[in-house]
Amino acid sequence: MKLLFASDSFKGSLSAIEICDILETVSARIFPGCETISVPVADGGEGTVDALLRAMGGKRMCTRVTGPMFEPVDAAWGMLEDGRTAVMEMAQASGLPYVPEAARDPRKATSLGTGEMIRDAIRKGARRMLIGIGGSATNDGGIGMLTALGARFTDADGKPVSPVGGTLGLIRNADFSGLMPELRETEITVICDVTNPLLGENGATFIYGPQKGAVPAIRDELEAGMASYAKVVSEAVGHDIASFPGAGAAGGLGAALAGVLGATLKSGIDAVLETVHFDEKLNGVDLAITGEGRIDGQSVRFGKVPVGVAKRCALKGIPVAAIVGGIGDGAEGLFDLCESTIQTTVSGPMSLEAAMTNARELYTAAAERLLRAIRIGTLIAR
Repeated sequence: MKLLFASDSFKGSLSAIEICDILETVSARIFPGCETISVPVADGGEGTVDALLRAMGGKRMCTRVTGPMFEPVDAAWGMLEDGRTAVMEMAQASGLPYVPEAARDPRKATSLGTGEMIRDAIRKGARRMLIGIGGSATNDGGIGMLTALGARFTDADGKPVSPVGGTLGLIRNADFSGLMPELRETEITVICDVTNPLLGENGATFIYGPQKGAVPAIRDELEAGMASYAKVVSEAVGHDIASFPGAGAAGGLGAALAGVLGATLKSGIDAVLETVHFDEKLNGVDLAITGEGRIDGQSVRFGKVPVGVAKRCALKGIPVAAIVGGIGDGAEGLFDLCESTIQTTVSGPMSLEAAMTNARELYTAAAERLLRAIRIGTLIAR
């Protein structure tokens, strides 16, 4: 029996690494001597760096950078074992949790720290990057990141513009000649499940700005500034940076990464599974166990971790079992992707707080129930 474990975390209760550890312990008890492969995964959000370091090997790094409100923060990222691939979460440098709710104002927030983190990784030898851009506090179009990497943005008088969302409308010239030359030989993949353009009712400011403090009184100001900035930058690089799907991700960081630096935008789970060479790890596997905190129709529609795993397993005829915290409407869509089943950790009526507090015990019990059922199936097959 060869088992592969590739689960997302249960947000706020169990990390993907902890889940793999539980599955390894339980499987050794139910199937003594079985072969197991643990591939903790994430979809680009919190835990992505740790999951990839566990799956691929490497070193956890830390860079002191400029936080979203210009305060110093320590941004953690990872250098994989090859010494050439860096994995990052934008939120480590420019994340919304750094800004107290009462102080949120995207006119004053910057993505400068994200650029400083990228710059440090390049100086340490990284020439491939995987960057998750969820959870940002910014709406600056990526001007902060680009400034940290050597770009120069000036106003009508030729003076440098502060790299924040509130100054985008002042920019009259964008000069990218000073960008780090190493960027030309660096392959950047952006984990992005957002398809919003940069501008308009479905753009960065209108859709994601409110959670960052973009109240209606300043929303139109921010949108006008973003439109002006997009025009200047598009003229400077010779192509549109505002309209492609994902340009509006992370307050416009998607536009800067893909539109200016030539990064490739990929769905979260696909980018991560490709990085860990997941398809190769499936060779000889009899059963894959995946999961997430809650599976429902959106998980299927937006290709969350269990779905990404299931699609790849389907190509090799490998059955999939998902252990989840909760099941919602539409979860059965997983069954249409491959031979699969879903096991919930909740064993009776309980509050969300109780389920999260006892997550380890509940998950362990669910894993044991599932693997015992699998063992019965193998006995019947004989």
